[in-house]
Amino acid sequence: MTPNDVATDVPPLNADRLWASLRAAAEIGAWRSPGVQRLALSDADRQMRDLYCRWCRDSGLQVRIDRVGNIFARRPGAGSLAPVMVGSHLDTQVAGGRYDGVLGVLAGLEIVRWLDDRGISTRHPIEVVSWTNEEGARFRPAMLGSAVFAGTLGLQAALDQRDDDGLRFADELERIGYAGDNGIPGAPPHAYFELHIEQSDVLHRRGIDVGIVTNAYPARGLEIRVLGRTAHAGATPMHLRRDALVGAAEMITAIEALATEGDGDGRATTTRLELWPDRTGIVPGEVTLTVDHRHTGEAELEQMARRLEQTVAQIAARRGLELTCEQLWEFGAGIAFDPGLAATARRCAGELGIETLAMPSAAGHDGYWLATIAPSLILFAPCVDGITHNEHEEIEFHRVLRAVNVLAASVLEVAGQ
Repeated sequence: MTPNDVATDVPPLNADRLWASLRAAAEIGAWRSPGVQRLALSDADRQMRDLYCRWCRDSGLQVRIDRVGNIFARRPGAGSLAPVMVGSHLDTQVAGGRYDGVLGVLAGLEIVRWLDDRGISTRHPIEVVSWTNEEGARFRPAMLGSAVFAGTLGLQAALDQRDDDGLRFADELERIGYAGDNGIPGAPPHAYFELHIEQSDVLHRRGIDVGIVTNAYPARGLEIRVLGRTAHAGATPMHLRRDALVGAAEMITAIEALATEGDGDGRATTTRLELWPDRTGIVPGEVTLTVDHRHTGEAELEQMARRLEQTVAQIAARRGLELTCEQLWEFGAGIAFDPGLAATARRCAGELGIETLAMPSAAGHDGYWLATIAPSLILFAPCVDGITHNEHEEIEFHRVLRAVNVLAASVLEVAGQ
């Protein structure tokens, strides 16, 4: 898909410029073509940040950085008012695509460039923001930068996080040159907008170009530690074994089955498995599972969580294994997006002749934490077949451009000409 394929029913944002920005970003951390691997605070992340900041300064924006590396690029308004923020993130998953996160940041940058092209001023400043470590692929928790900005995660706790190699968040932030001095928590914006690819197939399948997110799936992370007994893989009779890995394997399939119970709207995934001693000739004695589970509502998630813990406990007891469970993280519970901003987006889309769909979000986004401190709205654009967190993530640019224009019109209305 190229900018020349853009439909004619959208306002004159510079499609070529936005497309070129997306293509340039995709070259930074390019991995397993056509994918991108740009982990938070890595060298590739630094290169992407450097390019983004250069683009912002070249566009006359005032760039500032806070103490967890969140980047704010401000286009001044006519008065001393709180900004309208628009943005997302520049980091990717290990098996990342070219549009997850970066689309929302570069769409925000294109909006302020477009306003400059047309000589349009706004009452409120417009601030394009890139949040640090949204993915959580390197440092826990996910959505770290926005959580610290919103005050739901303490600064020191964030700075002390370590990756799998033992490298400390604060040290890596300093190493790449993005340990800023702007205060944390941050001042609430007048409003916050975030554009993101849907990361599911609903919009693509139904031929609708804009999703207006109403609420979030509550989600939890659980660490399950399974303790068995090491033994010789050859000499130990099968009936004497307490194999932690076999027990964990049964748990993994049982956890997956939980998501299909009832209405089938749950999500349950074993995202990580670590075993010890992980050596040839030894029956595994210890396995740690990380489980991500989500559901449409808090009551449904609570029921799923109880069933999950009961199920793994039964498997452990039957196999003579010891078990401990610890909750690692939780987000999404009680998150609802601003109905006034949603009405604005719906009206703007209608004026552009663009169909919208109200829908929940099953994925986590920085907008969740912003919604706890300011009126906030997430908009979805379709991605092909819903493929995401995968190197083959793809968009149809003409459809995404319609979502960008709805975002632009909404931001402009809320910022006030």
